[in-house]
Parts: sequence; C-alpha cells; structure tokens
Amino acid sequence: MQQIPTIDWDAAVSAGTMVLPAGPYLDAEDVSVVVADLRRAAAAATEHVARVTELPQPASSEILVVDRATWLRAVTRSAAAMLEGAAGAPKPAENSWQRAGAKALGGQVGVVMAVVATRILGQFDPFGEPNRLMLVAPNVVTVERALGVVPSDFRLWVCLHEETHRFQFGYAPWLRQHLLGLIGELLDGDELRFAWRTDDPTDAVLGTPAQKAAFDNASAVMSLLEGHADVMMDRVGPGVVPSFAVIRRAFDQRRYSGGWFAWVQKLLGLDIKYAQYREGGKFCHDVIDATDVATLNRAFSAPEMLPSLSELREPQRWLDRI
Repeated sequence: MQQIPTIDWDAAVSAGTMVLPAGPYLDAEDVSVVVADLRRAAAAATEHVARVTELPQPASSEILVVDRATWLRAVTRSAAAMLEGAAGAPKPAENSWQRAGAKALGGQVGVVMAVVATRILGQFDPFGEPNRLMLVAPNVVTVERALGVVPSDFRLWVCLHEETHRFQFGYAPWLRQHLLGLIGELLDGDELRFAWRTDDPTDAVLGTPAQKAAFDNASAVMSLLEGHADVMMDRVGPGVVPSFAVIRRAFDQRRYSGGWFAWVQKLLGLDIKYAQYREGGKFCHDVIDATDVATLNRAFSAPEMLPSLSELREPQRWLDRI
C-alpha cells in the first residue's frame, strides 16, 4: 500500500477558512427564512424521491443547513475519515520537517476545499458519522439570484438531488465500503499520478493497470450515482417544481460554462464530475427507456450488478449481462 502523505487537517481548516469568502449578505430575518425553507424542501423531497426512484425510504439522516465555513470543516473531517478508511491511518509526522510538510500540504488542501466551498449547493455525506445531508445556504442563495429562478422551486430542486443520494446509499448500504475499497486499490502502489489536464476523464490516472482499473471502476460508480440523481430530480417534473425547465436550462449553462473558472475546474478535477453527470445520466435514461425504473434499480442491488465503465457507455451491454 502506498504511504499516504501526512496531512495536517487542522491546517487545512485554518487555511481554507482564512481565504473563504462569506457569501451574500443576509440579515437575520432573511437567514431564518432561507434556513426554514431549505428544511421544508428537504422534508418534502423525501416523498417525491421515493415515488420516482421506486426505492424504499431509508432511515432518517441528520439535515444540516450550513454556511460555507461549516461545510468546509465538516467535509475536511469526512475526507480524513474516508482516506483512513480506504488506506489506513497515515504515519504520524516524526520530526519538525515532517510536521512542516504536513502543515504545508494541509494548507494546500484547505485552499482547494475553499474553492469548492463557494460552489457546492448541497451534499449527502455517506462517510460522516452519522450520515448527514448538508445544504449550503449562502451558495443556494447566490446561485438562485444569479440564475434569476424562483427560490422555492430551486431549493426543492437542489434537495431532490441530494435526497436521491440518500436513497441510493440507504438501499445499497454496501456502497460505502465498496467505494472505500476502490479508493484503497487506487492508492495501492507507488506509481500513482494524476494528469488533470487531460480532456478524457478516464486518462486522468497514470499508474499501474490495477490502479487504472480501480479508477475506471470508481468513475463508473460515481457516474451512476450522479447521473441517477440528476435524472430522478428531473423525473419529479413541473408538477412539483413548476419552473423546472427554466432551472434546468439555466443550471446546465452555468455548470458547463467556460471562462476562467473552467480552468480552475480542470485543475481541481471538477470537470471530471461534470462528465459523470452526462455519462451517468445518459445511461439511466437509456435503461429506463429500454426497460423501466425497476430494472435500473438492479444496479444498486449488489456490487457485481454495477455497470462497468464500458457498460455505462453502452447500456445495452449491461442489460444483456443482467
């Protein structure tokens, strides 16, 4: 197993919160309204997601409406736990040089997380203890204002996506350990390198054949999860989210826009996630069109039922196999 570099996670939090902008100004009354509205939207999303996914309702999870700094602190703890779960506890720094290196690396990680913290709208965190659904209120308000969409519709739309992730992991509790196993396989060896500037997400990993296979398998899982959530939030439709079509058009333009942030996305690997929405969404659409939602749900029934990366791109191959 490759030795994971020691990261000072406290330094990551300190560096991230130091450079993190607070977000749009809201007075106390506005904050109360946004928090209450997001909580109502999260509660309402459960019934709609259960209907369109045809998955059983999972056990309840904690719902947190947070600011950017709180999200950063929470996801930092989750990242540390995820890496430890995948690769084991890192070797502690033994001298001043190692401690300085861990702080420097932590600072770099924190700055990267600060960039993400200004963009992420919500997140279901299956690696936290306990599982929780976080909604980042300043970012939701920022985006709904920028897009000029109906706030109540947009807040429900965001919650539908994150609630679908909760249903996925609730129906497939083995998913958490399966992903940790793939991350562990990816880190198993000294040859691992990342090539963030590639145009094809599948070329992002430079390493052994086993590491590339682990990356492909992890990419397929994440593509399925993200694409499935995207498709299901749209299946809820205009009967529940009246301005759904307007939100989808505006959000997709923002998600795939160019400009200076496109370079930041590629540097951080965020463009890989956007490719996952497209490939995973097309897979889910094609499977549902050819069969039904119940057949698509078989992908979540066991690890061996997950589509491979090649099957994700050619859904009929997955249908033929199952």
